[in-house]
This record gives sequence, structure tokens and C-alpha cells, in this order.
Amino acid sequence: MDPITHVLAGACIARAGLNRKSALATLTVIVAAEAPDLDVLARLKGPVPGFIHDRGFTHSFVGVALVAAAVVCFMYVIWRFRGREGQDLAPRWWVVFGLSYLAGLSHILLDFTDSYGVRPYWPFSGRWYSWDIVYIADPVVTMVLLGGLLLSVLASLMNEEFGRARKTPHGRLGAAMALIGVVVIWGIRDHEHRRALHALEARQYEGAGPIHASAFPLWWNPYLWTGVVETARSVTAVRVNSRSQDLDPQVETQIRYKPAETPATLAAKSSSVGRAYMDWARFPITETEALESSGRGYVVRFKDLRFEYPGRRVRYAPSADVRLNQDLSVADMSFGDSQH
Repeated sequence: MDPITHVLAGACIARAGLNRKSALATLTVIVAAEAPDLDVLARLKGPVPGFIHDRGFTHSFVGVALVAAAVVCFMYVIWRFRGREGQDLAPRWWVVFGLSYLAGLSHILLDFTDSYGVRPYWPFSGRWYSWDIVYIADPVVTMVLLGGLLLSVLASLMNEEFGRARKTPHGRLGAAMALIGVVVIWGIRDHEHRRALHALEARQYEGAGPIHASAFPLWWNPYLWTGVVETARSVTAVRVNSRSQDLDPQVETQIRYKPAETPATLAAKSSSVGRAYMDWARFPITETEALESSGRGYVVRFKDLRFEYPGRRVRYAPSADVRLNQDLSVADMSFGDSQH
């Protein structure tokens, strides 16, 4: 999910009641809810290291503990800088650590719901997991969280204006309603996701039954999904309506045939970016281009067909390129989010 959604989720979690557990609790939860994205610092070394470490150890159950410890250290610096060293104002540091870890888990959960995925069991397993029920940046979830915070602020202003007595702290009801609303959205999306998968698995594609099928969400409509179906010979991308459980006849079906393995593709897959891409990709496919004008060699491009969106001209398509010398040694590697 996008950083704004993570920060809003942290603010709602804090205002739902955790802000009363310790001094600095609200700021801790908000910072820790976004802190796992510190792995973007790997991009300073280049796009390839950035991709290899993206949603890596900072998005795992073990790594979040390290991130939480770093957040606690950051909070300690803020506390000392502000001069709040009195015993009555001292944060309960173990509580602060627990809140930070909980907020980090909320980050993993939000990222798990989209189609990019997370690796929560690092370092014991590098396997990717994803729920595939919301888009990477979901405006509905973001607006629900923002609405809950705005509702809590409005309620606080009304209480102050009319002098009404409060049975609960400022903002708790609005924040709790927002979090419940997100869970309801997940439940609806999960139900429609299962219906879309059933529609995809019940069909044949060019006379062959599916080996594996996945459905990926679009931005706004919870009933429209991008279906990707793998058979023995091909990978097919279609638009499916979960309400009617029919394929969209107005959107052209895209069929990609699996290329044969060659020494060039095997060499590219053994590179560091090739291994990382094949571990992450759900429907990987390679394209090989022979280079005749630059001393010979090959360029092998990796694509993941889960990011093929039938019916849309512009598609988010994270791809990796491996350039090989004539002897199939790796000459160069690159990674980029191409638009095509």
C-alpha cells in the first residue's frame, strides 16, 4: 500500500485507544506504521538492489522487531531533545516497543492485501504471500481511514462547542469505525475475489484447463478483476466480472505463449536479479533479443503477466533486463517500472 494509507492506518490505530497506553504512543504508532518502508534506502545503490530488497526483511515478523527497536531509539531521542525527563512524563519503553511492533504488523497486513505481496517469514523463508483483494494504492481504503480521522476531529470540536460530557477519549469512536470499515471492505473484496477465481477456473482456454489462476483487483469497481490463467502452453489475461461471473466481452483477451528455455534464458535466470524476479513473479515470462550490433550477445527481459491489464493502454509493468555476453556471462542488469 502507499505511504499515506499506512500513516492514516497508524493514526487510526493510535486514536482507537492505544494513545492512552504511554507517553509518545501516538507518534510512535504513526511512525512505526510506515517505518518498514525504510527498505527504500536500498534504492540508493541502484534499482536492482532496490528491487532485490523491496519488501524484504523490514516486512517480516523478525525484521519488524528490529524496525520497532529503531523506532523506540528514535522516540527516545525525541523525548530527550524535548527535555521531558520527569518521572511522571517518562514513556513506558517496553510498552512503546510493543506498540511499535504492533504498528509494524499493521504495515505487513496492509501490504499483504495487495497483489505485490510480502515475505513475512524471512529469514526462514523467502516465499512471497499476497491476498490479491485490493489495488496497490486503494483510494477506497484511504478515504475510509481519512474519513474516520476527520469524523473524530469533528466530534471533538462539537463536544468542545456544546460542552458535552465525553464517555470515551477524543477520536476513539471515529477511528474505531474507520478500522471496522476497512475490515468490511476486505470482507467484500475477498468474497468477490473468490467468485472471480471460480469464474476463471470453470473455463477452458484454447482447449486446455487451467493449471493456475489468479484474479487481481482494479481501482474502484469491486466486481471487475484482471484474471490471469496459466495452462500448459500459454498464459491468458482477461477481464472478469465477479458479479455475473462472466468474462468481459468488450475487453480483448491477451494470450502469451510460453517461450522455450534456452541457454540464454537459463543464464539470465541464474543472475541475482533473475533469481529475485523469478522468486517474486507469479506469472513470469521471458523475451530474448539477440544483439548483433554491439559485439553480439543477448538481452533477456523478465515480465510478470499479473501486471498485464486487458483493456488499458497504460500498464504498470515492473520488468528486469539481463544483458549477456556472447559466452552467456552477465554483462549488465537493470530493473524498472516501464509504462507501455
